[in-house]
Amino acid sequence: MTVPGPGTPGTVYLVGAGPGDPELLTLRAHRLLRTCDALVHDALVPRALLDLVPAHCERHFVGKRRGHHSVPQGATNAVLAELAGRHRTIVRLKGGDPFLFGRGGEEAAHLAARGIPVEVVPGVTAGIAAPAYAGIPVTHRRAGSSVTFVTGHEEIDKARPGVDWRGLARCCDGLVIYMGLHNLAAIRDELLAGGLAPDTPTAVIQQGTVKGQRLLLAPLAELAEKVRSEDLRSPSVVVIGAVVAERVAACAPVPADAEMPIPF
Repeated sequence: MTVPGPGTPGTVYLVGAGPGDPELLTLRAHRLLRTCDALVHDALVPRALLDLVPAHCERHFVGKRRGHHSVPQGATNAVLAELAGRHRTIVRLKGGDPFLFGRGGEEAAHLAARGIPVEVVPGVTAGIAAPAYAGIPVTHRRAGSSVTFVTGHEEIDKARPGVDWRGLARCCDGLVIYMGLHNLAAIRDELLAGGLAPDTPTAVIQQGTVKGQRLLLAPLAELAEKVRSEDLRSPSVVVIGAVVAERVAACAPVPADAEMPIPF
């Protein structure tokens, strides 16, 4: 174990764990996990990656899951700053990419404001990897030259929506929605009201890239009902647009025999 010198904080690395398949981890992330002194990790991280850290590594779980007790973001920020005072190499391991719906920007700003060195190690995001593992290209020369990544987690208030779903229905070829199952019926209604056709192809990929991956295909108008009847659950990625019709099942990789550390 290494400790920083007096008055010299350690470095916090905001590391993307990827979507779940351990083989999608970057080489740099692998090296940092094998040598880190402290690990702070989310729920959506496969056990195989947690097993990479050294025996002496100090571990902290700070996962956030809908419907379960969650560690407040402020508490996570405080843990990272405190660990930087005692350790030289701290890995903040996040599912997917730390700067895409991962609050990595908030954590980086908190640490930098306190003079703590922070570096970002990008990761493969589920919004690209999960469709790929289902054989769906998120862009396609014939079906979509633009794609929008958007969170569906915000509650939809028609007076002041956090996301302009009707605008998105008009301005982009394809949508990739993270954390959207809870609000899926309301999202569908807004997209239809914005002019998207009821028969627009859609897909939902549950637990993309790992054991338990499931794929549902449906026209937009029937999407929410089919998700409910098939009992699909989070974590899931929703893809909406003509690119879904370009799916090539034969090119889809086999999901890894890996599991996340917390049951879904």
